Amino acid sequence: MTREKYPGMDNAFTAKTLHEKGSDPTYAGALSFARRKYTTDLTHADAVVWGIPLDTATSNRPGTRFGPRGVREASAIMDNDPQYPFGEYIFKDLAVIDYGDCYFYYGWQHRVPEIIEESAAHIINADSAPYLLSLGGDHFVTYPLLKAHAAKHGPLALVQFDAHQDTWDDEDGAVDHGTMIARAVNEGLIDTSRSIQIGIRTHAPRDCGIEIIHALDAHEMSTTEIVDRILARVAGAKTYLTFDIDCLDPAYAPGTGTPVSGGFSSAQALAILRRLKGLEIVGSDVVEVSPAYDHADITSIAGSTIAMYMLGLLWERRQQR
Repeated sequence: MTREKYPGMDNAFTAKTLHEKGSDPTYAGALSFARRKYTTDLTHADAVVWGIPLDTATSNRPGTRFGPRGVREASAIMDNDPQYPFGEYIFKDLAVIDYGDCYFYYGWQHRVPEIIEESAAHIINADSAPYLLSLGGDHFVTYPLLKAHAAKHGPLALVQFDAHQDTWDDEDGAVDHGTMIARAVNEGLIDTSRSIQIGIRTHAPRDCGIEIIHALDAHEMSTTEIVDRILARVAGAKTYLTFDIDCLDPAYAPGTGTPVSGGFSSAQALAILRRLKGLEIVGSDVVEVSPAYDHADITSIAGSTIAMYMLGLLWERRQQR
């Protein structure tokens, strides 16, 4: 049995088109996201998956620098079959590439925000105008990503799934995953009147005008009620979607740096995400996956599934045009 007879092996490198299915066994082959082609050629890309392996802004347990790798590995099972629950092989219509990871030298802490912002801007401002799905990394990466997207689209509505508000005081532009939402508000990157945080179960000094659905309240609400609250706040605005994996209860996402009990199950979170296709989401990220604290890849599997749902929502919106 030769590679020539089975040319689909290592589809991340051998794919001839951006729509091609791989034939790699789940347990082997090059681990791009969902076996998408590894390339920095943006010419025909509808969407770009990009890793940002940063964990130096973490206030508790480090390890999210390995998050993109863990999410990619868990996504290997998602190629070939129709992507659930969308009922189709979405890559047949949606040209998705894996752009690899953002590069920054670990000693350049002061330069990390600008490197992420400039790299993201290069992607989203390409002629093909691709959708950018970023894989963190700790949650600080959302700040430079918001800067790049707001520079293109103007102030954005924010839909944030999280255990934390991340609105602590931002001291002298610190690289901190607990302050970056406050900084984004202060810099006008977010339209707070159109923004909402879901799953919050910690206290912060202020809400910055962002609506909050606390986890304790969410557990007494139906999926429909939660989705209706989100749509009432956000619908009609250009939206950035960020999902901190610690929005999930540690039972469903133990592999994260700042776990908080009382969160969503993966089923609850996915049910909510599935019904956000009416939003004009212009970019998104999945952050805070830390494989070193994981068990049986539970958290990486959740992160990769959330990322796939984000691509599925994009596919559905494009199908409706």
